[in-house]
Amino acid sequence: MTGRMIEFDANGSTASGYLATPDAATGPGVVVLHAWWGLTEPFRQACDRLAEAGFIALAPDLYHGKTATTVAEAEVLGAALDQQVDRWRGDITGALRFLRHNGASSPADGRGTFGLVGFSLGGAYALDTSVTLADEVAAVVIFYDTYLGLDYRSAKAAYLCHYAEDDSFVSAESVAQMGQELQAAGRSATIYTYPGTKHWFVESNRPEAYDAAAAALAWERTLAFLNTELRRA
Repeated sequence: MTGRMIEFDANGSTASGYLATPDAATGPGVVVLHAWWGLTEPFRQACDRLAEAGFIALAPDLYHGKTATTVAEAEVLGAALDQQVDRWRGDITGALRFLRHNGASSPADGRGTFGLVGFSLGGAYALDTSVTLADEVAAVVIFYDTYLGLDYRSAKAAYLCHYAEDDSFVSAESVAQMGQELQAAGRSATIYTYPGTKHWFVESNRPEAYDAAAAALAWERTLAFLNTELRRA
């Protein structure tokens, strides 16, 4: 496995991201979308973990070089990016295009080519992408976020969603509604809630929330799901 920062074309300009490639240099492509902290170590580690499992993983730097260490900083950066829809959609589209032309393999059954793994803010963007680029997305993994009101009937992906039991940002009601919307749209969706956990429970640099056992289980389920959905014969 090798990991490095790269640049790629996005929406008529240049974007950057962290690319992790398995030793085989080919495999299903997965785009990792970071939380509102920016492209910090946990999200690069997520790419490394995916590459070690045989996927080509690219995490675009949606903040274009900025990161946050406090919730207040992250709120400002996240709110600003939410208003720049064309920019973050362009960066995600560019990341998908890069993977398509740099070793990412396609499933033989003709379904969407890519997987998306999104954390919090990035989870909402992954859900949006599964609808706006439905033909390109076969599998979506969400860590602690929902996006209600999207027309998931146009999506073609399967969904795996991980939620914390004690989450001050995402309510149990919104999680239930998310499941209902996906079910009503006829999408395959598996939703797990991890007892005793808080928002950011898979991010090892958030000691106030990190839960090693829950994180390990969530990753085990994530890799199994992506292998099933992206390696279909």
